[in-house]
Amino acid sequence: MFRPLELFVGMRYTHAKTRTHFVSFISLTSMLGIALGVTALITVLSVMNGFERELRERILGMASHATVTTFGGRLRDWSLVEQAVSEHPRVIAAAPYIRGETMLSAGKQVSGALIRGILPEEEARVSDVLAHVRVGDGRDLKAGEFGILLGSELAYSLGVGLGDSVTVVSPQVIVGPTGVLPRLKRFKVIGLFEVGMYEYDRGVALVHMQDAARLFRLDDDVTGVRLKLDDMFAAPRVSRELGSQLSGDYRVEDWTRQHANFFRAVKTEKRVMFIILTLIIAVAAFNIVSTLVMVVTDKRADIAILRTLGATPATIMRIFVIQGAIIGVLGTLLGLAGGIALALNVETIVPAIERIFDTEFLAADVYYISDVPSELHWNDVGLMAGVALVLSLLATLYPAWRAASTQPAEALRYE
Repeated sequence: MFRPLELFVGMRYTHAKTRTHFVSFISLTSMLGIALGVTALITVLSVMNGFERELRERILGMASHATVTTFGGRLRDWSLVEQAVSEHPRVIAAAPYIRGETMLSAGKQVSGALIRGILPEEEARVSDVLAHVRVGDGRDLKAGEFGILLGSELAYSLGVGLGDSVTVVSPQVIVGPTGVLPRLKRFKVIGLFEVGMYEYDRGVALVHMQDAARLFRLDDDVTGVRLKLDDMFAAPRVSRELGSQLSGDYRVEDWTRQHANFFRAVKTEKRVMFIILTLIIAVAAFNIVSTLVMVVTDKRADIAILRTLGATPATIMRIFVIQGAIIGVLGTLLGLAGGIALALNVETIVPAIERIFDTEFLAADVYYISDVPSELHWNDVGLMAGVALVLSLLATLYPAWRAASTQPAEALRYE
């Protein structure tokens, strides 16, 4: 049965002083070690969550939550498919698109690019790409005018700007009297967009869907239908449901499958960082072991006296478990306070440090994400607190067992 004696003695031993104050110093070091480990773990994982969020938002600036295509790459009855998928309760918008690989040329500059044909009024409902137009206006994409929106890096590589013309070379060919010739079409640059992902800014161009249909000779067909859901994280389940709902040669893919490598890499890095930083807490927990072993050695006479007064081995063991638990709990609480404070203010603290030391951690001309983002997940906080407390409690078991094994006669023999 738990008694106040164990708590009182355990708390007293926590701040007990020896002649050299060494035990108290080791206790403080253990507490600060746990606090530092928990703080670092919360801060690093929050920053990685922030980078994952930025990556996800930038990818979804161009990609949709899910797409419906056919294995042949040509969707003929797209209006019926759009109507069918829109009946799903979790689909809030759908829009057709045309996709094709081309070669773009301007003067002596040539670059490969992915042409995406869109309906501007419907595209805004399924992606944010038109919100990232930095020069010009995406609403100027009109059927028959052959306007084109270029990614900022693609425009830079071609050396073109607003109002310039680029020649789009289609992989389809024209067979005429002079032989086989590629299909060429001149487009006028009406705007530049920048979503912050080099893959898109360097290799994607947007045109009106009807112009793309004429360029690729698709008539009234499209490549597929893009979907936006009420919850982006429900995309895998909704995609499976739509795949079973649509009968025919249809293929439904969600954004997690289309960009699986990005998010798999981020999750792997988070898992590895969690393991590495947990070792800091483990080292601090080993300090608890050394602290309690020294306390047990120093307090052998006190333990013997308690035993002669009627204290059981279980009582002695609980005293030292409580002492180690107090160190672990206080260290964990300090770490939680520091980690949460840092995670919530990283986006303010980092710019301040950059100004003080006149440096730039993520140069804007090198990295597309030039700020250090942070996103605190409370389930991560709970997990870290649990890990720290468990390691702290485990560290108390051996010293507490050793204290409980003390024989009063042996301990008092030379006193």
